[in-house]
Amino acid sequence: MRRGRAAIAAVMMAAGCIGLPALPVSAQEGSPVDTALIVSVDVSNSVDQARYRLQMEGIAKALEDPGVIEAITGGSAGGILFSMVTWADTPSFVIPWIRIANKADALAAAKRVRSLPLQGGEFTCMTRMLRSVNDKIVPQIPAKAARVIVDVSGDGPDNCNAEEPIDSVRNELVSNGVTINGLPVLLDTPEDSAMLPKAIPGGPPPLEQWYRAHVMGGPSSFVLPALGYGDFERAIRQKFVIEVSALTSKTYSLATSGR
Repeated sequence: MRRGRAAIAAVMMAAGCIGLPALPVSAQEGSPVDTALIVSVDVSNSVDQARYRLQMEGIAKALEDPGVIEAITGGSAGGILFSMVTWADTPSFVIPWIRIANKADALAAAKRVRSLPLQGGEFTCMTRMLRSVNDKIVPQIPAKAARVIVDVSGDGPDNCNAEEPIDSVRNELVSNGVTINGLPVLLDTPEDSAMLPKAIPGGPPPLEQWYRAHVMGGPSSFVLPALGYGDFERAIRQKFVIEVSALTSKTYSLATSGR
């Protein structure tokens, strides 16, 4: 993998500059990419303005990170497609597909993420969001992608009384060639939800268990928790490097531990 080692070594570095406007996808339509990445973010009523800003800033800083940029540009196609969905009662396609093929594109995408206003809602309608991604967003990816990945982050399980089981929609996405990775945000005072499994002594937290059972799916899928919203930036940066480098979470952990 070209420049893969540099991408991993640089993953914990940060950059804070703003770049030029990203080149619209339509200007390079049809040129293949390594990854088509859909970042979906929970904005339900548990997400106040401060938590929302931590999420947006975390995504923006991840896009600015030299290790992430190295991973984005170091693949065989030399770039990715990036998009974002925010979701609560209904999903909103807040950043349609943009191509990131160099540092300027990545910094411009980060600037765009920071500019997104909070469009909240009451419920955590994850199943509805995944249905929209499957039916409306994945079919309209404007270039051939070696991998299609959906990131799902949130601080609770689906509580929306969906018309269909979340597992069915997840499995349909997987059958359409999509990998779904989870980023559960683990809170100090988690909601006591009947939707969550029982805590296992010495095991993963209930929300992480739920994400593993009902969200993650597809080749090399994984769940990488954030230990609260203050840890979101670290978690999303690690996820981006794993995803756009086509690493596995285990390979990444071994590489960054120096083993």
